[in-house]
Amino acid sequence: MTQTSPSAGAPGAAPGALPASIDETVALLARGDYVADRSLSTALYLALKLGRPLFLEGEAGVGKTEIAKVLAKALGRDLIRLQCYEGLDVGSAVYEWNYLRQMVEIRVAEAAGGADRETLASDIFQDRFLIRRPLLQALEPHAGGAPVLLIDELDRTDEPFEAYLLEVLSDFQVTIPELGTVKAEKPPIVIVTSNRTREIHDALKRRCFYYWVDYPNALRELDILKVKAPGAPEALSRQVVGFVQELRKLDLFKQPGVAETIDWTHALVQLDQLSLDPETVNNTLGVLLKYQDDIARIQGSEANRILTQIKSELAAHGAV
Repeated sequence: MTQTSPSAGAPGAAPGALPASIDETVALLARGDYVADRSLSTALYLALKLGRPLFLEGEAGVGKTEIAKVLAKALGRDLIRLQCYEGLDVGSAVYEWNYLRQMVEIRVAEAAGGADRETLASDIFQDRFLIRRPLLQALEPHAGGAPVLLIDELDRTDEPFEAYLLEVLSDFQVTIPELGTVKAEKPPIVIVTSNRTREIHDALKRRCFYYWVDYPNALRELDILKVKAPGAPEALSRQVVGFVQELRKLDLFKQPGVAETIDWTHALVQLDQLSLDPETVNNTLGVLLKYQDDIARIQGSEANRILTQIKSELAAHGAV
């Protein structure tokens, strides 16, 4: 659960100004080195324009979280991230009282004498004893404009917490029994992500615009590598993309995401590879695949088969 400081917006753009069209949304993401297709840019533009949360679902490593990071940086807004996990509760996500400071306050008041219980109970539940967690932070005013709130991997939480989010995403407010209701003057820009390890309830999805972030096709993945790994030789990048695209056609326990494609390319550049070869592929599969059963299935003859196939296809198109 983190908060980052705002960055300067694009030259010539009003600080924190939202894109006024789909084309401007595409350009905004591009300024943050995010290669998005037009359908994703359309969903993001509409969510920003209409002030609705954007629910991004898809496999791990396809770039869902990165959208929120790029958006915050490009708009010059604070990024507030709520990293979800099993057992996440209100105390970790919204607020909790600083019990240690409250106890000290009670001891001091008792030592001084003259403090009645009713007054003391009122005194220790004041704003200065409140510890603000990401959801409450996102509802408060920010100097650069409403922040970007990233609720990351919501599917890792349980249903009671998901139900609690309904108040936040419906009215952009939270209720603190001792203090009352805190409502955002300007609602945050909300990005919710899910890896679909479980289904999210329809009631929450109805409050969001939905978009499935799929694996990119070969052309877009090559464009991503040109941006994220510009030092890689073009022939190597084409072979990497071809190899990864073939892996995603197989029934693996975990298919490689875009993040793994980028990591593998960087690793191969560090090894001074100009082209893929069987030995290097076998020795570096652990960068690309994260489960031993998948690595064991691909290593050796299967890796050689895929490598031979993609080199043959690239040669046929004059790309090697």
